[in-house]
Amino acid sequence: MTFAAHIIAFNQQLHFTGKLPAGIRVMNPFREGPGIMDIMTQFYQKFYNDAHPRQLILGINPGRLGSGATGVPFTDTKRMWEKCGIAIPGLKTHEPSSVFVYDVIDAYGGVEAFYRQFYISSICPLGFTAVKADGKEVNYNYYDSAALTKAAYPFIVSSLQEQLKWNISREVCYCMGTGKNAAFMQALNEKEKFFKKIVPLEHPRFVMQYKSKTKDIYIDKYLSSFEQYQ
Repeated sequence: MTFAAHIIAFNQQLHFTGKLPAGIRVMNPFREGPGIMDIMTQFYQKFYNDAHPRQLILGINPGRLGSGATGVPFTDTKRMWEKCGIAIPGLKTHEPSSVFVYDVIDAYGGVEAFYRQFYISSICPLGFTAVKADGKEVNYNYYDSAALTKAAYPFIVSSLQEQLKWNISREVCYCMGTGKNAAFMQALNEKEKFFKKIVPLEHPRFVMQYKSKTKDIYIDKYLSSFEQYQ
């Protein structure tokens, strides 16, 4: 099977069976979003239609405006069209994290070079949302409550085990998020021995929200880390 075939099959069968805390729901873009399965399939067939080995980059969990809209992590509809050449009629999303990630991709050498070397996924490959008092639905991370972390843990482990059956390097895993996400991944890796090394990198959302004026420093950090472990 090609790398694309593995990813597409994995995304098609994603299903969360754990018992969620009150007020939290699962966000599965592949089941909820019209046309997302097709867009996701186009993307992976375009950039992963081979058996080349990849290094793994893990985010937190899907958000509504990134992979929640396209089926591809850190890729909003604007980047999907402008950078990847895949149009999404009738839907426009702009996600700051996607801006940063594609700045990194451009600095690395562009989408073809980047996606040949790396596969971006999430520690938890399905997202979560919560409803605020005003009725607004917002993103909710797997680590935002101990109860949700506990509920999601078996799903997180089994999802990573499945992905690591593919041609993914176990030498290093890059973790987007130097706080709770990295702490969770480090502890998980100590227990499960998935990778020889976890390399935490600042989360794109953190960079764009708090460090946007100096984002070039963080782009350079990503590139330096990639170079160090290739």
